[in-house]
Amino acid sequence: MTFGEFEAQIQETRRRLSAWLIGRGRYEKRALIVATDIAVLSLALWLAFTLRYGLGYRPDTWKFALLTAAVPVLGVAAFAQAGLYRMVTRYIGGRAIDRIGAALALSILVWTLLIFMSGLQGTPRTAMVLYWALGSGGTLLVRQVAARALNVTGYPIAADERLRVPVLIWGAGALGLQLAEALERSDRYLPMGFVDTNPSLWGQYVGGVKVYRPERLAGLVERVGIKEVMLAIPQATKQQRAEVLHHLEPLPVAVRTLPALEEIASGQVTVSSLRAVEAADLLGRDPVPPDPDLLSRCVANKNVMVTGAGGSIGSELVRQIARQRPSKLVLFEASENALYEIESEVRLLLSAGGADKPAVVAVLGSVLDADLVARTISGNAVHTIYHAAAFKHVPIVEANAVVGFRNNTFGTLTIAEAAERAGAERLVLISTDKAVRPSSLMGASKRLAEMVLQAKADEPGQGTIFTMVRFGNVLDSSGSVVRLFRRQIERGGPVTVTHKGMIRYFMSIPEAATLVIQAGAMATGGEVFVLDMGEPVKIDDLARSMVRLMGREVRDEANPNGDIEIKYVGLRPGEKLAEELLIGANTAGTEHPRIQRSQEPYLSLEHLEPELELLTQALASGEPLALQELLRRTVEGYHVGGVESVETGMVPPEWHPGTTTVH
Repeated sequence: MTFGEFEAQIQETRRRLSAWLIGRGRYEKRALIVATDIAVLSLALWLAFTLRYGLGYRPDTWKFALLTAAVPVLGVAAFAQAGLYRMVTRYIGGRAIDRIGAALALSILVWTLLIFMSGLQGTPRTAMVLYWALGSGGTLLVRQVAARALNVTGYPIAADERLRVPVLIWGAGALGLQLAEALERSDRYLPMGFVDTNPSLWGQYVGGVKVYRPERLAGLVERVGIKEVMLAIPQATKQQRAEVLHHLEPLPVAVRTLPALEEIASGQVTVSSLRAVEAADLLGRDPVPPDPDLLSRCVANKNVMVTGAGGSIGSELVRQIARQRPSKLVLFEASENALYEIESEVRLLLSAGGADKPAVVAVLGSVLDADLVARTISGNAVHTIYHAAAFKHVPIVEANAVVGFRNNTFGTLTIAEAAERAGAERLVLISTDKAVRPSSLMGASKRLAEMVLQAKADEPGQGTIFTMVRFGNVLDSSGSVVRLFRRQIERGGPVTVTHKGMIRYFMSIPEAATLVIQAGAMATGGEVFVLDMGEPVKIDDLARSMVRLMGREVRDEANPNGDIEIKYVGLRPGEKLAEELLIGANTAGTEHPRIQRSQEPYLSLEHLEPELELLTQALASGEPLALQELLRRTVEGYHVGGVESVETGMVPPEWHPGTTTVH
């Protein structure tokens, strides 16, 4: 018999023994472990006295023999009281160490008391210490051996190794070890090794699993047939995570990751803790910690209203504002379902707040309902308003210009007028990079909304601070290209990209909301705050990276047998290849490193109001050329691709330069 055959026979015997043990009932297993504990503790006691006296120990009297026989019984009783027999032996790990030691110490204390009460003398203290050490080590060793036997080759015997997915774990730290243990207990994954950047770990074994250097990853994937790589690097920065993902991207493996450290609520990691790699992991952008003073300045102990409270940005604003303890939180939303969802969520979030938790008011309605808006602001004595209610999908607004302008531009005017009349302290408009030299009606409607607030801020004696915060795309919002790509990849493609050269700025929803609140707190009136969006992302590269990191291959001319096709569908009406964030160059930094302040050209209210009247007429007439010409005259930089300007002889209104100082 060869050594390999002998090893296989031993393995098969272990499998059968493990299967027999697992097949026993609960009480049979408990009886077996109790009997084993009694045997181990009896042996430990005999060894303790033997080591103390230097010869094979025998009790001197029958009375002491009876007390000696009670020792393992007391130990088992203490183990039962400590809950050791309710633990699942296969998964017990190191959690039993403290319980075994404490329970055995308690049993020794009780035994010592019994000896004292019986009147016997001469029991050596050294023997008690030896018994505690030998008994603790022996019972723990039995459980560890049993756990190893019940998890043959690292997984339950019911699973067939050939059916398990071979995986690698990137990160051989404590969390990686916990993940490996969780995978070993599953019947789906088979951990084949760790990958780590720490040279001192290369070639070592962590929890019985070998650690490899990153340079060997490609060879391992090909040789072992690795299907997935799981990231267990929660303390890494987003930039470091992005570098790891770019290292993995060329390999034919799916990538999943554990949450970042701040997202892990407990020390126990399970297979369900893993999630698919998101676009945010690819961007490598680490958020700047928020300034607590800026976050709370316009929110804490104030009545705060959020319009569009159920939307992607609006709902995140609500969550973050709720954590700053406002006096009252008013949720204004046109969608009944969205309002119900965010109200339920925020009430649950505040449920542990005690008696001082803020009042929550849910208002269902449109920002175009002037009476409702006015009653809501004045009736709730609102101090701060975050205006996030807007139609934002470029092609939809392009095809529904009337509704888009009414909601985005005139809805903002309605909110501004109501805030002004009610004496609200501050109105912060959530704007978009598409408002800069817009090529779409959506962008033009948002730029006009900005101009409404700029004009309002310029009014003499204005008591309300009007300001706006402008940023680009947010990841995973409704209609997000990231969410669309994920759905398309899961369906098997094709993934639709508008143009190979299209680039966009991206930011996570929580970071955007945090910066909006901080920017609004710095406002003095009329300025446009622009968020630092980091480096632009090429949409084609993003789509290809998502395909590869979800374990698929791009099908193209170079790889005709790939899984997912990238299909270029062309720019839709109103879309641009690249977006901008600033109209002019009159910008300055702020006390936050990722927020810039910009003073941009605008029209005074005297000149803007007639233009808004003409806009209403153009929308009512449904004449696109008239609308386009009006927007060219009013909105700086507005253009329509392929449509030449129509000369009407109208005189452009008087522009106020971006250097105008207000308040």
